[in-house]
Amino acid sequence: MSLILAALAGIIVIVLLISLGKVHPFIALMVGSFTMAVCAGVPFDKSWDSFTAGVGSTVAGVGLLIAFGAIIGTLLFASGGADVIVDTIMGKTPMQLLPWALTLIAFVVGIPMFFEVGVVILIPVVLFAAKRSKLPVILLGIPALAGLSTLHAFVPPHPGPLVAISALNANLGLTLGLGLLVAVPTVVVSGPLLGKVLARMPLDTPVIGEEARGAEQELKRKPSFGQAMSVILLPVVLMLAGSVVDLLGMQEQAWGRAVAFIGHPLSALFITTIVAMFVLGFMQGGTRDFINGQVGKSLASVASILLIVAAGGGFKQTLVDSGIGDVIAHGLTGAALNPLLAGWLVAVLIRLATGSATVATVTASGIMVPLTAGMSPTHCALMVLAIGAGSVFFSHLNDAGFWLVKEYFGMTIMQTIKTWSLMETVLSVVGLVCVLGLSVVI
Repeated sequence: MSLILAALAGIIVIVLLISLGKVHPFIALMVGSFTMAVCAGVPFDKSWDSFTAGVGSTVAGVGLLIAFGAIIGTLLFASGGADVIVDTIMGKTPMQLLPWALTLIAFVVGIPMFFEVGVVILIPVVLFAAKRSKLPVILLGIPALAGLSTLHAFVPPHPGPLVAISALNANLGLTLGLGLLVAVPTVVVSGPLLGKVLARMPLDTPVIGEEARGAEQELKRKPSFGQAMSVILLPVVLMLAGSVVDLLGMQEQAWGRAVAFIGHPLSALFITTIVAMFVLGFMQGGTRDFINGQVGKSLASVASILLIVAAGGGFKQTLVDSGIGDVIAHGLTGAALNPLLAGWLVAVLIRLATGSATVATVTASGIMVPLTAGMSPTHCALMVLAIGAGSVFFSHLNDAGFWLVKEYFGMTIMQTIKTWSLMETVLSVVGLVCVLGLSVVI
């Protein structure tokens, strides 16, 4: 109980500082992490250890991806590539079907791509599409986010499902097939359908990289649709190739190691950044000074986002190290519940406590191992999916993804909760319903 109260104290401090005190989220997250650590019994001189460890791992795992994604996004805008992509999509898609088109794009791109990578690559284009079409940002943004998040929760080769498959000895191919069956209706409900409901919320959303568009006059020409799309799809192809090598167990061979290396998210985005400089810069008549200037602008535009996301990672790590997730989850496994529902609830509680979908999946999978010993291969795969559904439930202040979405869309905390957090909750519940439905018929 003391750990739960400590976590609540930290969250309350953050909310009050940001909403009432108008304190910058980066500072508020630091204060909230310190408050929670001290309330949990951590000596004050050790209270920053977990926070700094979380900041470091978040910058290494997400921060660099945000930086490279910002460079690619800014070059897309500065070169006119974003104009070309949006004009082509809008020209071939009826206005009422635009949210569905963006859902499909996000769904396909999200298969091999980490959620954070998909956000930094696709959301700037989504924001620009909303501006050009004069449609509400949420109407287009929620479907894209739902497509990315659904794949992250249910479909290998994303890290959470892969770890759960390994821990529970589930069949990878069966889990992949059932995961796609669950993902399709889940993304339809939590994406375009929910987005239509949430679109009534007015937002004054800045377009990331918009300040770079004035530089188009320095270029002799705009890139073609194929050139612009090749930059967006290149990291998808590279990471998909790396995932195939991992799934086939070819990492030990020389060519396999090379493919796995270029398929690593950091390598894939770094390579894409270099390609973007040439395809969207030099090939369109841009000078070295022009390209360097756009790189500098892009990094300045996401500096605040990067620090806020890093601080969110520090707050999450403080929660993880406190052990609150384990305390709640182990108490739940003794209850007489449907195993699939129990797995979902365990993942939900760990997700709420730690803010990390991957941590929730990994921890819940380990806890649920004894309950899957006598399960059929099909129901073992469904347990993986139930845990994946629970792992994305109600993203809030301790989730780095919450701050990433908040800052990209320029929303307040309450607006983010009413849109992004609600979408994640709907996604989680619909996913669970689909899993339970499949368990009845197969």
